[in-house]
Amino acid sequence: MLKFSKANAKTRELANHPDLAVYLSGRRKVYSFDLPAGKTCPGAKDCRSQCVPNAEGTGFVVQDGPGCKFRCFSASQEALFPAVRKARQHNFDVIHRILCLPVSDGEKTRLMRKAIIESMPSNIGVCRLHVSGDFFHPLYLRAWKDVAIFSPNVLFYAYTKSLQFFERSHFLAPRVGRLFSNFYVTASRGGHFDNMIPQLGIRSSKVVFDESQAGRMPIDHDDSHAATSGYSFALLLHGVQPKGSTASVALQALKKRGVGSYSRKGGE
Repeated sequence: MLKFSKANAKTRELANHPDLAVYLSGRRKVYSFDLPAGKTCPGAKDCRSQCVPNAEGTGFVVQDGPGCKFRCFSASQEALFPAVRKARQHNFDVIHRILCLPVSDGEKTRLMRKAIIESMPSNIGVCRLHVSGDFFHPLYLRAWKDVAIFSPNVLFYAYTKSLQFFERSHFLAPRVGRLFSNFYVTASRGGHFDNMIPQLGIRSSKVVFDESQAGRMPIDHDDSHAATSGYSFALLLHGVQPKGSTASVALQALKKRGVGSYSRKGGE
């Protein structure tokens, strides 16, 4: 069985959004499905980080990629919390085993879809794909598209840098991120495939170190922009950043001012 995670402090706020009430009626809840950070993010660049064993082999640390401008908060979570790391690795192992089977692509997609649907919590109403990780294989993306079709009463949404697996024709309404009526996708800027954003015509999100960098774009503090219909938006820098880095200085300034999510207990 695959492992779905309960909502964190940020995604729990989606329960208060009126556009999502239809998906969260009857005491249904918000969950996420996660994979190992960095290792399953082929398009990541600015936020490329991953959790790796330390030199002594006694624990885990975060390893930032060569082009990393700010550290992925999910990689930090995996280094700090063994249960989180193991759950994400378990999900990857299950999916990877299916992808390695000597069967047709169609059968691999069907088996992944089956594994996901059979593992989904009975009270799931909204599912964020990849608080950690990304679409790391085209057949894996295809499986999630099938899951959305087979689960019309569940809302799925995702940020992605894996734009190489998408085509404009895949989207019902790319400008507002609608892949299907119950599936929203937002291109996450700062990746290797940012050049594809204009040709896909897809909405995007951008991590900013200060509110002024957002320009005219609204700032999404609670994932409500990502989970509903709308245009491009900004996200404030978050997570643990390397000491002394530009990102760390910017993060401390945001926290000191109590901006957005930093004005609430729970942060991200």
